[in-house]
Amino acid sequence: MRSHAWIAIAALLPATAQSTSTSREGRALAGVVAVATTVSDLDAATKFFTTVLDFVVVDEREVTGDDEARLRGVFGIRGRVKRLRLGEEHLELTEVTTTRGRSFPDDTKGNDRWFQHVAIIVSDMDRAWTRLREHHVRLASSAPQTLPAWNRDAGGIRALYFRDPDGHFLELLQFPPGKGQARWHNRRELFLGIDHTAIVVADTDASLAFYRDTLGLQVAGTSENWGPEQEQLSSVFGARLRITALRAESGPAIELLEYLAPGPGRPIPHDLAANDLAHWCVIAQSPDVDRTFRDLRDRRARFVSPGPVETTTGRALTVRDPDGHCLRITQPHD
Repeated sequence: MRSHAWIAIAALLPATAQSTSTSREGRALAGVVAVATTVSDLDAATKFFTTVLDFVVVDEREVTGDDEARLRGVFGIRGRVKRLRLGEEHLELTEVTTTRGRSFPDDTKGNDRWFQHVAIIVSDMDRAWTRLREHHVRLASSAPQTLPAWNRDAGGIRALYFRDPDGHFLELLQFPPGKGQARWHNRRELFLGIDHTAIVVADTDASLAFYRDTLGLQVAGTSENWGPEQEQLSSVFGARLRITALRAESGPAIELLEYLAPGPGRPIPHDLAANDLAHWCVIAQSPDVDRTFRDLRDRRARFVSPGPVETTTGRALTVRDPDGHCLRITQPHD
């Protein structure tokens, strides 16, 4: 499998794909329930996602109090949160209204380890491309890229990178007939849902020890990719990637992007916090957050929260993966 198969791996395989090494009952994570990011202006960000990309607002709440501060690692935090839905998936936007953090680094490269995006599936790339241009959206790709027919698994898939008003990277994908899940071929809607969130990692094996061996996510596909299309989307000369797609029982996949060439870029700043605009966080659900905490502690994981804390919706903890990417693990109240 050559360049760009990575953008198709998670969607080509069913959401319930399993390996034989971990049973459903033994999984620490039952599902990925949302992907979250920090924004500078919640109203402006909401307008962008709902007007340009057809997300809908499903919930709005205030973030404040000692428990939320401990969960998110920002002292005295106060902020506003909106949860948006597209198809079956959710995106959570947070504006911190007390101590605001750093802006999104404008010189971010595709192999910098704070790089993360969500991949939005569209039914018609040309219409979606026109929509972005009508709204003067900032692009990260010069135009939609069509993957070559010689690529058996990904040939015919179309892809485009762009950025939201705060600089966060986003991706559009369109699957040709015969590829992707059946729901990605719904022609009634233009924007259909979130297939995966992709994160850059320095060492896939170390990430697998965290996500697969400790948290029970299943490997849904792997590939090694290179070529001009990969360079165009990544904006990295000579890009050669090792790609691993991971899934829980439900929700979008997590894709690990390891740059074998030219190598990993700049690391995530050690002090990157939830009020910085480069902050992303995958929100997952566990049937037993205390047991998950013990498993992660035994693996010497780096925690943001001191442990599980009580919130208005349940118990939750925040931890960082080996590269510093944020994962919030929740257990809702019964």
